Amino acid sequence: MTPDGFSCMIAQVMEMEKIVRQGLLYDFYGELLTKHQRHIYEDVVLNDLSLSEIAQENGITRQGVHDLIKRCDRILEGYEDKLRLVEKFQDTKQLASQIQELLNSYQVSRDEALLDQAREAASRITQIS
Repeated sequence: MTPDGFSCMIAQVMEMEKIVRQGLLYDFYGELLTKHQRHIYEDVVLNDLSLSEIAQENGITRQGVHDLIKRCDRILEGYEDKLRLVEKFQDTKQLASQIQELLNSYQVSRDEALLDQAREAASRITQIS
């Protein structure tokens, strides 16, 4: 793979991660946006419409759409900075996955230490606040 191809692939992965994060933030905090903000943000993040398509559909400029999306991103990130709901969700999901793996391993090996590790992970879930 050429250096340019590798850089392009990294940029694509980073863009996908950004879209996933936007989707998560929207899932948790989207209802706190205005109806207009939600409509435009959904079109960009969830419906994958271009800024030009959204601008034409809503009778605003492409730059207006771009500015609104940036403003919504800042608003949603601000909620996450204060409330940390997405972070807590991801931590809980990771710990639940770890518990499942430990229990699956226990079924095979019957190693009691795995149950202790699962209990510890479950305990950490209850401490997420």
